[in-house]
Amino acid sequence: MQIFKPSKTNDSLFQKYETMLKEAMEAVHKRLHFSPFPEMPSPKEYGETAEADQKQKFESQLHGKFDRLKQSSDSWLTSDEESPYTSKALSLSYPTLSSADAYIKAAEAASQDWKRTDAKTRAGILIESLHRLKNCFFELAFATMHTTGQSYLMSFQASGPHAADRALEAIALGYQELTRFPDHVSWEKSAGKFTLKLEKYGTNIGRGLALAIGCSTFPTWNTMPGLYASLIAGNAVIVKPHPKSIYPIAVVVGIIQEVLSENGFDPNLVMLAVDKANQPITKQLAEHSAVRIIDFTGSNSFGTYIENLPNKIVFTEKAGINSVIIDSVDDLEAVAKNIAFSISLYSGQMCTAPQNIYVPESGIQTKDGVKSLADVEAAIVEATKGLVEHPKAGFAVAGAIQSTDTVERIKKAAGLGGKVLLESKPIANPEFAEARTQSPIIIEIADDKRDLIKGEMFGPIVFVVPTKDTAESIELAAASAREHGAISCSAYTKDPAVMEKIALQMAEAGTPVSFNLTGMVYVNQNAGFTDFHVTGGNPAGNASFTNPEFVVKRFIRVQSRVEG
Repeated sequence: MQIFKPSKTNDSLFQKYETMLKEAMEAVHKRLHFSPFPEMPSPKEYGETAEADQKQKFESQLHGKFDRLKQSSDSWLTSDEESPYTSKALSLSYPTLSSADAYIKAAEAASQDWKRTDAKTRAGILIESLHRLKNCFFELAFATMHTTGQSYLMSFQASGPHAADRALEAIALGYQELTRFPDHVSWEKSAGKFTLKLEKYGTNIGRGLALAIGCSTFPTWNTMPGLYASLIAGNAVIVKPHPKSIYPIAVVVGIIQEVLSENGFDPNLVMLAVDKANQPITKQLAEHSAVRIIDFTGSNSFGTYIENLPNKIVFTEKAGINSVIIDSVDDLEAVAKNIAFSISLYSGQMCTAPQNIYVPESGIQTKDGVKSLADVEAAIVEATKGLVEHPKAGFAVAGAIQSTDTVERIKKAAGLGGKVLLESKPIANPEFAEARTQSPIIIEIADDKRDLIKGEMFGPIVFVVPTKDTAESIELAAASAREHGAISCSAYTKDPAVMEKIALQMAEAGTPVSFNLTGMVYVNQNAGFTDFHVTGGNPAGNASFTNPEFVVKRFIRVQSRVEG
């Protein structure tokens, strides 16, 4: 007897990827390095002609219809997408439906078979989609580069292998939670002369329709974890990308739809809902009673609106103010170079990029003796200049500025009232003369101007904050994280007691700390299967990639009983 019968099952793809899924589940628990998707765009790993072929595919896709989606549609919409490297419109058109209701009706209808199938079938199909996506990593790189402004290598890594890692992580954790308890138990209990017997049958039920709201700077890396977590849990998903960054996630959605269709599922299970900045549909979708789950990445104001919607299960990543605490170091030059890279990487447009650097006004201890505040500032300034002015490294690290609003914010920062230690200037890009670029601006903030550091200044805007001592540095960084949110913190100290104090106080403020980074690991970086991205413990976000809560809140467990 079987009460809950799957509507459709197919173990073939699960068997194909079962070993990988087990390895991924083990990696989730051991928190060690794991990735089946090589992060370097090498011909050996991806094919001799893959880069050239996919670059041509990207170029031929521009100024045309993105016709790789299998979803229902009744018209085409030309997007707002514009390349930060050329300042030219991509002129891409995407299929659309006439209303939020139309998307919701199509997705709900498509969910019927999916929500009644088993975890094995879902896992196999979803991992297969990631492996097909691997064949599009170069196209994703060019699409991401020309919508977000990320450099080519960063675009390849973040939108390709690193995003796929995070998606696989969500699948693995979701599959584990879905299969944690048996589907059938023969239960017995002695009751004197009698034995009570029940057959107990359990099943997992998805919470309902999910909405994934994307951001302009990381259109796949930030969207795919929630997208795949909702799918493995049995929910249909409407993907609502940022109007300026649609192309990369459209590739992902198209491949998922292709694999779903091949395996007998309605491709409308995952729908891309595009809009324009002057004709948004996000609120119509988010407020609809049928939408039960929302994943959001973006601004504090809109994120807070999403968090306050009634009767929704919400996972958010918003803005944060990330700190650097400098107490004592061995090699100041090495520290300065690491910080310079972190503030310059993707021109500070990462949610993990440092903003406020706290340094005792009396200076810091180094292996060469005490270095003054001015010495520390000079080291960071010189390291930053050396990086961004490097003819080969500067433009490759900094990329381009995604939004003109960010450029204006950088230009206005010089007039905020602080002491400008390093002016922001355009960074020459030998390949793209029209690239929208700006180097970091570094500003020392006096005591009476500290209100300036209490909000996120998105982009390459950095404040050096002189403090009475390291204790005040820690206090300010922790308070900022508690009150305004933080996603990362970098700290430098040679004193174990100080290290413990920083780690504890920042942990209590819901913020992880990276200590004494001087090599090729940077505070900006978060790796799937080992690093939890965002803690959910401060205003920067209420969720974490990827802990159990990120998946278990997307489904419920229901158990029925039969006597006999």
